[in-house]
Amino acid sequence: MKKQQAQEAIGVSDLKGVVSDVVCDNFSNDGWTRTTVCSPSEMELTIYINNQELVTILCTPNKLNCLVLGFLYSEGIISGTGDVLSMRVCDDETTADVRLSNSEYELPRLRTLTSGCGGGATFKTKGKKIDSDFIISAEQVLSMMKQLYEQMNIYRICGGVHTSALSDSENLLVVAEDIGRHNTLDKIQGECLLRDLTTRDKLLLSSGRVSSEMLLKAAKMQTPVVVSPHSPTGSAISLAHELGIALVGYARGSRMSVYSHSERLGCSTN
Repeated sequence: MKKQQAQEAIGVSDLKGVVSDVVCDNFSNDGWTRTTVCSPSEMELTIYINNQELVTILCTPNKLNCLVLGFLYSEGIISGTGDVLSMRVCDDETTADVRLSNSEYELPRLRTLTSGCGGGATFKTKGKKIDSDFIISAEQVLSMMKQLYEQMNIYRICGGVHTSALSDSENLLVVAEDIGRHNTLDKIQGECLLRDLTTRDKLLLSSGRVSSEMLLKAAKMQTPVVVSPHSPTGSAISLAHELGIALVGYARGSRMSVYSHSERLGCSTN
């Protein structure tokens, strides 16, 4: 019923190409019933840099221009939109053609497959330590998580996707949904580049667990606090200690666990 109400409120037609109708056979105490349900769409997007193939990403087909820019930025291939001479990417196409201002740019060779469910890859394994005086209250963090749940449009319709958001502690500034956790962060970074919004000294929230590659992307964005309703990985916790990030897990209802730099949330138990 909740998914049906969400579909009526948002309008599945507003998400054309992002979700699709599929036939499903359900079993319950009443036996078998056949129905039509929504399922999140998935696509392969291959990014070309100066006519050279860089990587293929499995993703949700929306905000692809943001995804491409954010991925290139997080991997250190570009430092801003000024490094991009031209970019051609459409939500209904499977390739992104990017031309850099530096026509002699050499593609990175070492690639690491990420643990994300969207089939991602990264070329970076180190992050820059965050130098920030950013502090937020535990109450504000939980309030922002509540707002994040309210903005999970695709998830409320069909599930199967992750949602992340950038917050200034009072409001959600950018929200992104994708089958891949790491893709949501790249979409946020890319949209911020296009809108000339800074990610520095902001709060980053994600519906999925935080792994090491997610933490590295957060460090690149210079967000001092990263929040999830799930448990972070051990590697992510170690990186958070090193990089100066307050890593929050199990942020649900009125509770949370802070695994590193709890002073950013006003914790006085240290």
